[in-house]
Amino acid sequence: MRYIAADFGAGSGRVIVGTMCAGDTRPCDSTRVNIELEEIHRFENNQKMIDGHLRWDFYALFNELKTGLKKAFAKYGDEIHSIGIDTWGVDYGLLDKEGRLISNPICYRDSRTQGMLELAFQKLPKDEFFKRAANQFMEINTAFQLLSETELQRADKLLFMPDLFNYFLTGKCCNEFTIASTSQLLNSLTHEWDDVIFDRLNLPKRLMQKMVYPGTVIGRFIDELAEEVGGNANVVAVGSHDTASAVASINDTSDDWAFISSGTWSLMGTPTKEPIISKEAFDSDFTNEGMTDGRIRFLKNITGLWLIQQLVKEWEQEGYKCDYSSLVREAEQSSVSSSFDVDDARFMNPDKMSEAIISYLKERNLTLPTTKGDFMRCVCISLAKKYAEVKTQMERCTNKKINKIYIVGGGSKNQLLNKLAAEYTGCEVIRGEVEATAMGNILMQFTIDN
Repeated sequence: MRYIAADFGAGSGRVIVGTMCAGDTRPCDSTRVNIELEEIHRFENNQKMIDGHLRWDFYALFNELKTGLKKAFAKYGDEIHSIGIDTWGVDYGLLDKEGRLISNPICYRDSRTQGMLELAFQKLPKDEFFKRAANQFMEINTAFQLLSETELQRADKLLFMPDLFNYFLTGKCCNEFTIASTSQLLNSLTHEWDDVIFDRLNLPKRLMQKMVYPGTVIGRFIDELAEEVGGNANVVAVGSHDTASAVASINDTSDDWAFISSGTWSLMGTPTKEPIISKEAFDSDFTNEGMTDGRIRFLKNITGLWLIQQLVKEWEQEGYKCDYSSLVREAEQSSVSSSFDVDDARFMNPDKMSEAIISYLKERNLTLPTTKGDFMRCVCISLAKKYAEVKTQMERCTNKKINKIYIVGGGSKNQLLNKLAAEYTGCEVIRGEVEATAMGNILMQFTIDN
């Protein structure tokens, strides 16, 4: 049996085929199975300025998905049983009454949400808001994007990004639980759309769709798509928020571990049975999001490899060819010890990341990086220090000691970052799956059949 994980990240996407194999389990698998992952298709995900807004090119992404499906069916045919879609959180597309996508979805890094937090808190006080949705307050969250949305009157349905891909595959509309839990519109205790939030913010609850949970079969490909890609399969609701799928790849039944899903963002948290809505959690700005097994990911969103991605992009535009492994080796040789707050607003979407970092350090009279290795080390130290800070806050909020940290995703390959994370947090750092999201995605599909 073979399964497809379509994993859309904020910088790139992958179509991966997972095959169930005999043999020993991998150390981070959440079930007693061995899965062989095969990357069938990889592509870039670049945002574009269109009509004055930074947008995702949805149709280009869907075409890349179809290309991956064609390759997979050409190779494996009827052996492919199902497909699961996962993406980054908070962003959405709006459909009109005819079921057409009104426009390309706007990226969470667009400037339209500036000032929306203050506007929201005038309508619904911050502490009451947290007691209901129990999410970290970030202007990028869906609730605050909707406050700045100009197409609500035309819209008939709201689909989060993975829901939108599922709709284009099957023709069926639904909102999956783990992605919905990133929106700041869901009541954390009831797992239902919160009437008070919609009413106070004057947002149309009519846009929201039926909630489905990981493990639900949404449907099969529409006929014309099946003909185009050369095959058909079940479309399954997985942990469609990529971090939910990444955490599902971790096999640990103890209670003393945390995770860092290390990609464009570093999402650091720990599983809990119930949402934590204490004053400590509120003051520390944690979020409560859904897991594939019904538990809660109690976590904090931390700016992650975005910092390095933007530095590399900048250097390559200047004519330098950057190899990630070489940059890590240069960073290991660097003696720079300066650090910065990775979540400072200036790093959200600067024109030049290097200038933003230098600006921060200059204001504090700290040693400035001069080489690429210096910048890389500075970023790694800054991330590791943030991990240590969040770990301490997490322990206070959960009343448990964290002894192990699983780092999954692309950042798990950065040995310097892993080493510094262990040094600053005082924890055992365990490198998980690089393709943890695809692994968790496929494990959920496998679970349905077993």
